[in-house]
Amino acid sequence: MKIAYLTHSLQSCWNHGNAHFLRGLLRELQARGHEVRALEPRGAWSLQNLIQDNGETGLAAWQDAYPDLSATVYDPNTDAQVLLGDADLVIVHEWNEPALVASIGSVRARGGRFTLLFHDTHHRAVSDPDAIRAFDLSGYDGVLAFGETLSEVYRRWGWGKRVWTFHEAADTRHFHPPAHEGNRSGLVWIGNWGDGERTAEIEEYLLRPARDAGLRLDIYGVRYPDEALALLDRYGVNFRGWLPNASAPEVFARHLATMHVPRRFYSTVLPGIPTIRVFEALACGIPLVSAPWDDSEHLFTPGEDYLVAATGKEMTARLRALAADPALRAQLAAHGLATIRARHSCAHRAEQLLGIVAQLAPEKVAA
Repeated sequence: MKIAYLTHSLQSCWNHGNAHFLRGLLRELQARGHEVRALEPRGAWSLQNLIQDNGETGLAAWQDAYPDLSATVYDPNTDAQVLLGDADLVIVHEWNEPALVASIGSVRARGGRFTLLFHDTHHRAVSDPDAIRAFDLSGYDGVLAFGETLSEVYRRWGWGKRVWTFHEAADTRHFHPPAHEGNRSGLVWIGNWGDGERTAEIEEYLLRPARDAGLRLDIYGVRYPDEALALLDRYGVNFRGWLPNASAPEVFARHLATMHVPRRFYSTVLPGIPTIRVFEALACGIPLVSAPWDDSEHLFTPGEDYLVAATGKEMTARLRALAADPALRAQLAAHGLATIRARHSCAHRAEQLLGIVAQLAPEKVAA
């Protein structure tokens, strides 16, 4: 089967978490014998920022980790029919321009012989529904939504059985425990500031507990305004700046534990959707402690795959316990890793995607 995925960027993960999952998913589909193409527009915002901050060398980590993948960069004015070529399956991510989304749907509606899916991995359907309703999806065969609560939104909008909950997952070919355990120390958090969506939570569940537990905290991320950097400085945090996602396993391997601090929308109106960093951290065998978050879809087993802290003080206690108890760290790491390998790898999602396509057009999967 020939698969075309229209993404904001495959090359850049600078403030673009979808690139993490997409790289692993396309690699798994390719390993199954399918021909995959990632299509990204020239001038992608994420890629421009990556190069502005880090130069062309900022691309080295993903190129080294994924030599079997490449991105086709297209002119935004390219005709949709020409862009898609002879693809059997086309997936369009929600971080694309409405005009492009509509033009691809129009090609399908006029008799295009491909299966067409819209992939939504953001909270805008509830935080800014008009932005999603601006997309003309009338020509699309179905929607992939990265959580059941998001799927329910699309069902209310009339998609019925043509929406599938399609969670992100870890690329276990790249995200795995280190081959040899070295010395681990301190805590690490890899995440962007969050556009004001979790400012209070970052202080309560990340900065203050790390300081009160007496543990060094390294933070990696982008889009930290001056006031955020000043806050980190007051808590004695080591701010490391942007980290290529492909380099995350080696960073996890140097630390005792990491934390999950969801954006407010994912802890309130869209429960059940973890950040992809949860999947990746557990796949790397690092203990994780989460701020309040409702795993409403039972993706994991709280207390066994990771610890949960209901308050900032409880987070401090959890971190102290982990620092003092190697057996607890080992137990959590082993359980979380086993859950990822059993249920939440990109290989699992590739099989799910092929099953969805088989429901819509079984002849394409066999092609």
